[in-house]
Amino acid sequence: MVHEILLNGTSISVHRFAERKVDSLKEISIGFEVTHERYHEITTLLYKGTFDVTVPEKQISFRGAIREYSTSVTNLYEKGQVGDFSLTLLEVKK
Repeated sequence: MVHEILLNGTSISVHRFAERKVDSLKEISIGFEVTHERYHEITTLLYKGTFDVTVPEKQISFRGAIREYSTSVTNLYEKGQVGDFSLTLLEVKK
């Protein structure tokens, strides 16, 4: 089981990880929690849309773009709240 990925060097702890090939390109889908304290950091990062993706435990590294992205309805502006994020990244053709 994968426990961490890096997006542009930012560590994200994951509770769900799946990988597959789509037309010979890498695709990963992850689930992870975001706390009130990390909300701004993570959402600002995700707004970039394209990332250097590293999965250290699988020795996977690629340039990827967001294919799907969703969050729980949780209001992360409120202290103590935790949201559940889902993200699918697809390798960008070089």
